[in-house]
Amino acid sequence: MTHHVLLVDDDPVVRDLVREYLQGNGLAVSVLHDGTGLKRRLDVERPSIVVLDVMMPEQDGISALRELRAAGDDIPVIFLTARSDVIDRVIGLELGADDYLAKPFDPRELLARIRTVLRRRDAAAPGAPEDRPPYRFGPYEVDFAARELRHNGERVPLRSGEFATLKIFVKNEMVVLTRAQLNEKLRGQAGTYRDRSLDVSIWRLRRLLEADPSDPRYVQTVWGQGYIFVPHGETGAVERAIRRASTEA
Repeated sequence: MTHHVLLVDDDPVVRDLVREYLQGNGLAVSVLHDGTGLKRRLDVERPSIVVLDVMMPEQDGISALRELRAAGDDIPVIFLTARSDVIDRVIGLELGADDYLAKPFDPRELLARIRTVLRRRDAAAPGAPEDRPPYRFGPYEVDFAARELRHNGERVPLRSGEFATLKIFVKNEMVVLTRAQLNEKLRGQAGTYRDRSLDVSIWRLRRLLEADPSDPRYVQTVWGQGYIFVPHGETGAVERAIRRASTEA
């Protein structure tokens, strides 16, 4: 299947360059000159992913993304931002952008990020319902059949990439998972990845799960190794898990 990219950017030079490069690498590409008509466009044309510039006249990328997510549209989005627009990047990620790329950029990097986001989305796509009882930790419940996360009974909005990451963690509780292992489980491929998609998923999970995302209790960092899911949120769990792993080795 040929993936279809919708590029939304008011700069004709960027549009032509990106369109030519992506088409030359087997992707279908259509363009939109600003964010004003994005939602209407998606009602009649359904691309695989949207590449969305932040700084545009009429309606900027942040407003366009906010409108999409408010309407419940979960289409993958990669933001294009000016290199200094840190606030825009953070806002975009909070609104539900899947990744961002700072201008000026190499089209090869954009292609790599597009493929990464699409692989992650394909890996998290619903398949046959899982015959597994809900998993509970703290005030949360993971419903595998419904592919939902609930907090004290209330559904927590969770994107497919974040659900896939959470599912891997809860299936491997109290096990230190390296970044390579997480990427392999998410994408079905081994190797080292330099993109930030895993960081984005974990960052979003922590914002949803943790009382203080800067001091996480459920998804804890194992410095120099990776991450560990601690269902009871206790401190000292990382050290105990590392000692147990070294004893079993």
